Order: sequence, then C-alpha cells, then structure tokens
Amino acid sequence: MTGTVKQWVRRADAAGGPLRRVQAGNALSAFGSGFTMPYMFVYVDQVRGLGSLAAGTVFTVFALAALAVLPFTGRGIDRYGPRPVLLAGAVLAAVGAFAFGQAATAPTLLVSSFLFGAGITACQPALATMIVRSTGRAGRSRAFALQFTLVNLGMGIGALAGGQIVDPADPASLTRLFTIEALTLLGLALVAGTARIPQAEPVPAAGHGAGRGQGQGLRTVMKDKAMLRLCLLAGLIFFTCYGQFESGVAAFATDTVGTAPSVLGIAIGANALTIVLLQMVVVRLTERRRRTTAMAAAGVVWLGAWTAALVAGLVRSDALAATVAVVAVYALFGVGESLLAPTLGPIVADLAPARLLGTYNAAHALVKQMAIAVGPAVGVLLVGAGTWPLYLLAMTACTVLIVVLAVRLRGHLTPAQDNAVVTVAQVRPVVRELQTAA
Repeated sequence: MTGTVKQWVRRADAAGGPLRRVQAGNALSAFGSGFTMPYMFVYVDQVRGLGSLAAGTVFTVFALAALAVLPFTGRGIDRYGPRPVLLAGAVLAAVGAFAFGQAATAPTLLVSSFLFGAGITACQPALATMIVRSTGRAGRSRAFALQFTLVNLGMGIGALAGGQIVDPADPASLTRLFTIEALTLLGLALVAGTARIPQAEPVPAAGHGAGRGQGQGLRTVMKDKAMLRLCLLAGLIFFTCYGQFESGVAAFATDTVGTAPSVLGIAIGANALTIVLLQMVVVRLTERRRRTTAMAAAGVVWLGAWTAALVAGLVRSDALAATVAVVAVYALFGVGESLLAPTLGPIVADLAPARLLGTYNAAHALVKQMAIAVGPAVGVLLVGAGTWPLYLLAMTACTVLIVVLAVRLRGHLTPAQDNAVVTVAQVRPVVRELQTAA
C-alpha cells in the first residue's frame, strides 16, 4: 500500500516537491484532527464537568466560526495567495487547540473553540487552492483523491492513537492531547505553509464561469449558475452523508439497533479501510468518465447504505445480522465517498476564474461547513425522538435528490468541466492506429 501511495504522489505531482509537501501537511493535520475531534465532547462534558449542553454549544461555536472567517478567507487567498492564509489559519488553530486544552470554564472553552474552528476552516480553501496551483489539469483529480485518502488515513490513525492516551479520570491526558494537536498544526504551517507554490497555474475557467469580469468575490459566485447548482448539490451531499456519519447514523446504530460502541468503532474503521483500499482504483475509473456520472453513482451507492440501515433496524433483535448490516452501512458510505473525492474539488477549480480561485474554494468550504453543522442536529433530533423510520425515509429522499441533481448538473457544465473530453482524446489515437495498420 505504501508503494502505491508513493507512485500516486509521483503521478499526481505535476509541480514536484510543492504538492508532496502540501499532501504531507494534509496528512499531518488530519492526524491531529483525528487525535482530538472524537474526544472534544468527552473533554467538555466529563473531564471539565460542564455537561452535555455546554459540550454541544462548543461544537456549535466551532462550526459557526466558519461563517465568520470563510468570506474573508477567499478574498485573502485571491489577494495575497494561499500560503499566507494557510500560515495564519494554522497558527490561529494551534493557539485555539492549545488554549482549549488549558481551558476549564465555559467562556474560555467557547473562545478557544472559536479560534480553533476559525483556524481549521481557513486552512481548507487555502490547501485546496495550493493543490490546484501545484497540479496540471490532468493530475488534479488524482491529487484531490490522494488528499482525501491521506486525510481519512491520518484521521483514523490519529483517533486510534488518541484513544490510547485519553483517560476521562485524568484531565492532564486531555491537555496533552490538545497540545499535540497544536504541534501538528504548527507542523502543517512548517511543511505546507513554506512550500513554493506556482503563482498563476490554475486552468482558466471555461464556459459558464469565465469572462465575468464585472463581479467581485462572492458576487461573481452568486452570478455563476453552474457554481450555484454545484453548491446546492454539495450541500445536500455533505448534509446527507458527512453530516450523518458520526451523528445521526451513529445515534441510530447505538440507540435504535443497540450496536455496542466497540462494534461501532469497527464499522467506522471499515469505512476508513474501504476508502484507503478503493480510492486508488476508483480514481482510475472516474478518469475516463463524466464527473457528474461519478457523483450520481455515489448517490446510488448511498441508497444501498440507507437500505442496509433499514435492514439493521428491522432485524435488530438478531445481533449478528444487525451488526453485519451496520458495518455494511459504513462500508457503503466509504464507496460513495471514494467516488466523490476526485470530482467536487476539480469541478470547483475548473469553474473558477483564475483570479477568484480562492473565493470559489471558500464558497465551497462554506457550504460544506453549514451542511455539516446542520446535518447532525437534524439526524440526532429525528433518531432521538424515536422516529427512526422517518429519519431513514428523509435521508433516502435526500439521496435520490443527489442523484437527480448530479444528472441535471451535466447540462450546466462544459465537456471539459465534466471530464467528458478525456474519452474523446483517448479514442482518437486508437482510430489513427487502426487506419495506419489498414
């Protein structure tokens, strides 16, 4: 597996060292996030003894920080470049993480959570912009897919390592946890924030997004119908999948099906393992197909996941069958995520005018954060109210809508933006060879 990842980096890395450093920083940051994120609730609720309400408020503030910083983040990337924004975001997040580990009262935890969330959020569009500028168009899908694989791998390893340190009876263990997270964020700044990123290599936008010179910043995004449709689709994707992954589905598995926490951990591990094993194969398949087809296929796979969840709910009296069904839910989610990884980021990059690449990435990140913030609240509310059939029905309806919107998005993209021209380019040489042979 390690050799395959190294080969992938070489093939995706059109700019040489810079992309390797960006991807290494991605992995390091993901390790730190996996190290702390699963234990923030435990830290506030049990270690500091502030209760579940305070813990929920901390997560809300963490998510709302995105709304405060992302509009300025995109503008900063377009004006000053992604490196300064990444450096500022990483340092701000490191300060927030360290302060979070030291905080003992609700006000200090909320302030620390805001700094932590704002810094992490600022890093996301900066890293996406750095990947775009460090790759050619041909290698961009591979680069984003590799980023997704490394992030999942890093978070999985981080969560396993963090679990060995966490002891709710020992507050110092959690303080060490967040201190290590702060150090990994400083590592992100050192590794990726100092990479020499090409200045003007983004592919010029074609079709719908190009040629709009009058608008500025988010106003240009709001005028770009293709980008708005993509944001609507992305919001639904993040609400239905990522927003439910560790909240609604987890609550359904534990409260409704009666899945033990240890089994839930195995299911989440199956999700990460599925992504790591399949991502390399999936990206080769999607290279020769439309991106909208891959997104629609992800929705179809997720329909299978919600069907498996329904089976788990119906056979919950049979522990073995319910366990298999729950693990299948998370594994199928992983298959769908693998299909999406090489699509969303490259489409945003192709839609964006070169001068507004940071703004487009920030708008995409803003939609993602809002969906991930709203998704858990809706999922936990429906499951907690005992209306799990309604929950599964609602998520199934959203997934069907994902398939429909993905197919309809095709008409608003150019062939290049939808990756349709790759097939044509690969067919022509074959035809010439046959003619020559004849």
